[in-house]
Amino acid sequence: MINRSLFEDTATAFTLKSDSELERAYFLFKMISSEPLVRIGTAATNFALKAHLPVEKLIRATVFDHFCGGVSEEDCLPVIDKLYTEGVSSVLDYSVEGKAEENQFDNALEKILKIIRFCDDREAMPIVVFKPSGFGRFLLYQKKTEGVELTTEEDAEWERIVNRFDVVCKLAKEKDVEVLIDGEESWMQDAADDLVEEMMRRYNKEVTIVYNTLQLYRCDRLDYLKDLHQRAKDSGFKIGMKIVRGAYMEKERERALEKGYDSPICENKKATDDNFNETLKYILNNLKDISVFIGTHNEASCFLAMELMETHNISKEDNNVWFGQLYGMSDHISFNLAAQGYNVAKYIPFGPVKDVMPYLIRRAEENTSVSGQTSRELTLLKAEKRRRKL
Repeated sequence: MINRSLFEDTATAFTLKSDSELERAYFLFKMISSEPLVRIGTAATNFALKAHLPVEKLIRATVFDHFCGGVSEEDCLPVIDKLYTEGVSSVLDYSVEGKAEENQFDNALEKILKIIRFCDDREAMPIVVFKPSGFGRFLLYQKKTEGVELTTEEDAEWERIVNRFDVVCKLAKEKDVEVLIDGEESWMQDAADDLVEEMMRRYNKEVTIVYNTLQLYRCDRLDYLKDLHQRAKDSGFKIGMKIVRGAYMEKERERALEKGYDSPICENKKATDDNFNETLKYILNNLKDISVFIGTHNEASCFLAMELMETHNISKEDNNVWFGQLYGMSDHISFNLAAQGYNVAKYIPFGPVKDVMPYLIRRAEENTSVSGQTSRELTLLKAEKRRRKL
């Protein structure tokens, strides 16, 4: 039987947090719960960084250290080791965004290869992650998705992207490290999907190494998975899927309105939740063919996964099922699941403070828009503070 009060256990949830870290977390989520404060804080931080004001230490001591592991892989090691004492693995996420030059894509490739080697022989780090646009120009993916004919130069550029994907997946296969490839905007995603599928055909023959991402606020994604499943069965390869609700909803809706096409986004939150849960059911019904990384902060979806695993007699330790949450959020889910013996990993963003700020700002804005998430964090932090006082 699933314990329905599992996620109320704040002693387990915050076991790694000192009293001062607990206070900092409470302060940060209190700030994030206020939209005007987030807007002011974002503008002030951007200005201070652009003006080269000495604010990096302040950022590092507050929001950065709460949501990020460090400025480099080595800097993240204390966080990685600490999490693993409670059975929580780590996925290092190099969160530097918005690059567009070939040398920057090559640098991103070298960074991911370095992380894979860094993972080797570290039980606490079985998984790496990268974004397709980290390895090539967004507009090139968009052209491929739209079926626009590429120039000779663009063809050569696309081959370099394919090669970067291949080099990463090949090394990951050699080192037995799983690779999660993030989902992005719908108008470039078809090209990324095709490329990831090709990597699955090459490297997912016996076990699952390569994972694509389904953003399930898109109403077409379950059908895509079913079609992919048929191709995988016909061709003899395994599917890896990270499932998430999604990260570009407003942008997707605005573009659909502007360009005059039907939005690919589910009509409301309930439809998104239903889509996520139906996809989860489909995968756990077909676990011999599809491995899953369940990226969610939604408690109901976690309980559903646990119930389905119990119904289908899927072991908690089965490597084909992972739960994942972001570092600095939903510790009540991560640590309580890990304490029960499930496979759990935290996404740990890292990189130079200035370069990671766009990521941190997006986190703050997302939390502001999902008020239920922030108030849940605050309620649990308050409960743990009360428990420690008693």
